[in-house]
Amino acid sequence: MHRLLAVVTLLLAVGFAVSPLFSDGFNGFEPSQFPVEQDFWPVQPAGWAFSIWGVIFLWLIAGAGFGLWRRAEAPDWQAMRWPLAVSLFVGMFWIAVANAAPVIATVMIVVMWITAVAAFLRAGRRDPLWQVAPVGLYAGWLTAATGVAIGVVAGGYGWLSAQAAALLCLTGVLAVAVGVQTARRDSWAYPLAVGWALLGVVAANLPSRNLPVIALALAGILLLGYRHFTRKDMP
Repeated sequence: MHRLLAVVTLLLAVGFAVSPLFSDGFNGFEPSQFPVEQDFWPVQPAGWAFSIWGVIFLWLIAGAGFGLWRRAEAPDWQAMRWPLAVSLFVGMFWIAVANAAPVIATVMIVVMWITAVAAFLRAGRRDPLWQVAPVGLYAGWLTAATGVAIGVVAGGYGWLSAQAAALLCLTGVLAVAVGVQTARRDSWAYPLAVGWALLGVVAANLPSRNLPVIALALAGILLLGYRHFTRKDMP
């Protein structure tokens, strides 16, 4: 049963990675997808930031392959495989749904994020390169992406202004990221992924000189970096 789950996880990682080939890809939500159209979403990173998915896809496949090859029966790997498998399964359909139904896609990404973080927190410590890092990078990006999706939907449906949604959701992303980082201070990949997303937000807001959002995103990058580099060594 353990080996079967390891095989399934690898297959799901491959399926997740190739899923963009069966859609038009995704570089952020479009204003035309919402009843309240916005010229600009302050919470959404610049399009180039989404290129991190290439690294995430390949690293998840490599990690799952290593897990099947060398750690099929390992308890620490087994503990993280169930939530990771759920996240990857939902993720295979996410882009197609996001391009058609942003609200449903937002619910889906919340599920992906919760299960990815659960997998990350359950990951062991002996295989940081193949287990902790790829899942941490995935969970970190999903932490930011979940906040982005909620912020875009909140503004797109007129529940909040686009600016208020950005500030509120970025604050939420930082609060969650700090909490997860506290639980896994040994991982550099998780804060790196969140920081990459925040850097994309900074870049997206520079042309409009949106100083409140830029300042908040930069503060988040500095905070996560400071907390990582000043952490006590983990056993």
